[in-house]
Amino acid sequence: MPNIKSAIKRVKKNETLNAQNAKAKSAMRTAVKKADTAALNNDENAKELIKTAIQQVEKAASKGLIHKNAASRKKAQLMKKA
Repeated sequence: MPNIKSAIKRVKKNETLNAQNAKAKSAMRTAVKKADTAALNNDENAKELIKTAIQQVEKAASKGLIHKNAASRKKAQLMKKA
């Protein structure tokens, strides 16, 4: 643990931001998995789930949680299943 006040603040801020990023990335992964299973089972709400999953992927890419090319690839895979 650092002794300098600004370093202590920085560590605390990094932990907070890391938790937020992990939460957003986890939500994106969950949305993608739900959309995949819905498309596989031909559910009636599959299109809605795919739409929300694409939005989550775009949001994660804009925040820098995933690379923009990875986001593009995930979106293409989801749209193919729609």
